[in-house]
Amino acid sequence: MPTPQKEALVAEIREKLEAASAVLLADYRGLTVKEMQEFRARMREVAGELKVYKNSLTAIAVREAELPELGSLLEGPSIFAFTGEDPVAPAKALVDFAKSHPALEVKGGLIEGAVVDAAGIKALAALPSKEELIAKLLGTMQNPIANFMRIANAPAAAFVRALQAVADQKAA
Repeated sequence: MPTPQKEALVAEIREKLEAASAVLLADYRGLTVKEMQEFRARMREVAGELKVYKNSLTAIAVREAELPELGSLLEGPSIFAFTGEDPVAPAKALVDFAKSHPALEVKGGLIEGAVVDAAGIKALAALPSKEELIAKLLGTMQNPIANFMRIANAPAAAFVRALQAVADQKAA
């Protein structure tokens, strides 16, 4: 018989799963308390939220939210990183922290309703951030306009240079 506390916790997990664009899972065994605090702070900087839940309660919440089963990702102790609208920055933070702290092992996650393995999370972390992609897009969109303006101004600039050359010749 489930207790009211467990039912409330399952409801909380389900709400977080439904609200998050991505949920990243990692095995945190071997991390010290200080390292966990550092990891939590780093995730907060990139709009990620770290939580530790029981795997059995998480499996129930996943089933209730009608998301794909996480299966082997829910084996052993797991820390869950819930992300907002941009999953790239938290994935980068997770992978970077795992590189500097070998005790943290990336397991995989759930991105936009699809289960991905650790390699998928690492590939996501290799992508440029949303801001970088927007900057590249704006640069690409602005480039033809800038080239057109240079070409449109070329005849007038050539005319001004010719006039200046004539003026210099007459002055000499």
